[in-house]
Amino acid sequence: MDSITQKPAHERQMFGHPVGLYILFFTELWERFSYYGMRALFTLFLVAETSAQNAGFGWTNEEALALYGWYTMLVYVSSIPGGWIADRLLGQKKTVMLGGALLCIGHAVLALNSEMTFYLGCLFIILGVGCLKPNISSMVGGLYRDKDARRDLGFYIFYMGINIGGFLAPIICGWVGEKINWHYGFGLAAIGMFVGQAVYIWGQKYLKHVGNLISKKNEADREILNRPLTKIERDRVKVLLISFLLIILFWAAFEQAGGLMNLYAKQKTDRDFFGLFTIPASIFQSVNSFFIITLATVVGAFWLRWRKKGREASSLFKIAVGLIIMALGFGFMSAASIEYQNTGSSAMYWLILAYLFHTIGELCASPVSLSFITKLAPLKYASIIMGLYWAATGLGNKVAGLIGEVSQDLGEFEIFMGITIVWSLIGFLVIALLKPLKRLTHGAEEGET
Repeated sequence: MDSITQKPAHERQMFGHPVGLYILFFTELWERFSYYGMRALFTLFLVAETSAQNAGFGWTNEEALALYGWYTMLVYVSSIPGGWIADRLLGQKKTVMLGGALLCIGHAVLALNSEMTFYLGCLFIILGVGCLKPNISSMVGGLYRDKDARRDLGFYIFYMGINIGGFLAPIICGWVGEKINWHYGFGLAAIGMFVGQAVYIWGQKYLKHVGNLISKKNEADREILNRPLTKIERDRVKVLLISFLLIILFWAAFEQAGGLMNLYAKQKTDRDFFGLFTIPASIFQSVNSFFIITLATVVGAFWLRWRKKGREASSLFKIAVGLIIMALGFGFMSAASIEYQNTGSSAMYWLILAYLFHTIGELCASPVSLSFITKLAPLKYASIIMGLYWAATGLGNKVAGLIGEVSQDLGEFEIFMGITIVWSLIGFLVIALLKPLKRLTHGAEEGET
């Protein structure tokens, strides 16, 4: 740990990384706490009977999954205008501040008990995530210089913040929401967002050098903004767009967690815990984050050793491998469906095994893809391209909702097995095409030290 008394705040380091990384870490932790707390309750609240003691909206599964798909898509698609605001008007740092404020309002409104406030709260959350999500990720990349090998590890640390929040939220907000009152659970999510915003405001002194608006008054900055993209930059944008297609596919399958798999846990899974109590369905939303917290170091160390042995370790390869591993997790959900058809319920361990494979796949693909974008995106379009990444995530979420809706007619076994087979084949196809795809990056990942 560096001596922090002899350097300006924004140059200080802790555990080998800029202190600013940990400010962004805790900001994102609490932002994700609020989001995943709300996400764990979303579909369960919508389908809860209006006559129940803890009443919901009484919707059908199809209706709940349809709204879930639209909501989660818009949450991430709004990253495109959020990136534009950062690049053109406010800079990343101020746009994150704006996003945090909108999220505080949204989650607070959501805690109120009416249909109008539910939709209004969702609107504010959509706008808030759009401003915060792409820009805080870009700021993490901005903490490191080009060819700095600490960048990938920095994103893994940042990713841990996401998943600590994602682990705690379903347990705390989910338990309170399901067992006591849905809106109390939403209220706890609001408290988490207020804490995250407070951390970000306090930590501004550590972030002075990142996330600032590029001034058009400066000659060098004007040249960066006005010049056309070079051939290398155009090629890199092409490979980024290809990677976005993989991201859509990845999240289209992975985000069954908050929709179809969440309802499956509620309606078709035996959640009795040795006869002592029944585990709330929302608690299973924390399993993915638990595995990330416990396995992130293991997966990161594996890829480090793999690379040191001279084996293929490019970001595209990791994303493809992650897609395959995640797809295999749906094989366990296929087994769960067979068990339900035979016995009328399925065991909890099928869900846990599926989430285990989903987590390993996510650890291979998701943090690496964030780092990949910061390496390849042209500087003047950095936030917009990060916005496109989150928009791709949003489209994946919408496709996830559509898949969930189709499953109600086609059958869950057919959906789970179809994902297992088709998504695995796509992953292997990317690996087969890896050499020409890597040529388009023009060595962006070579020579990292």
